[in-house]
Amino acid sequence: MRHGQSGRKLKRTASHRKALLANLSTSLLRHKRITTTVAKAKETRVLVEKLITKARRAFAHKDAPGIGVHERRIVARTIRERDVVAELFTTIAEKVGARPGGYTRIVKLGQRQGDGAELAVIELVDFNTGKETPEKAAAAAEKKKGEKAKAEKKKSEAKKSEAKKSGKKGGKEPAGEKVAKKAPKKPAGGKSETPAATPEESR
Repeated sequence: MRHGQSGRKLKRTASHRKALLANLSTSLLRHKRITTTVAKAKETRVLVEKLITKARRAFAHKDAPGIGVHERRIVARTIRERDVVAELFTTIAEKVGARPGGYTRIVKLGQRQGDGAELAVIELVDFNTGKETPEKAAAAAEKKKGEKAKAEKKKSEAKKSEAKKSGKKGGKEPAGEKVAKKAPKKPAGGKSETPAATPEESR
């Protein structure tokens, strides 16, 4: 019986499981939204929420730098990328400052083709509100503008190639005219093919 033994082993050794959850946590804090299996998402949520709470506590005690340094060192044991740690203790901690826990959301996506594993999206609640941010809107507008310009360019190139083809066709002479313009062939003996004049015609 597994009484009092919480957590999932995820079919991995302790060291492998620790590295896996650290990598998933780093990716989630960097990208704010990742897709993985339901079991991994639930285990990642436990770890990430503890890390965000530490960052939030450090952000709340700005007047006591010792607390912030201590919390950063504890978080850095798990999150080994400095830029992610810096973002966690500044941008993320500021954004979730008024939220007392529950920083993440898990949305199930159904089964994966192939092995039938249950997939889910885990995301940071405050960074995925469903509302379009100005940065996202600007990026979408830029992408749409680029696609429109590309389509127009393709259309103009198609028109040019069509005009070129039609010009070539118009410049060519029909086959019948070419045959008519050809000079009559001389026979092998050098004699002309025109019939000899009769005595009556010579008069």
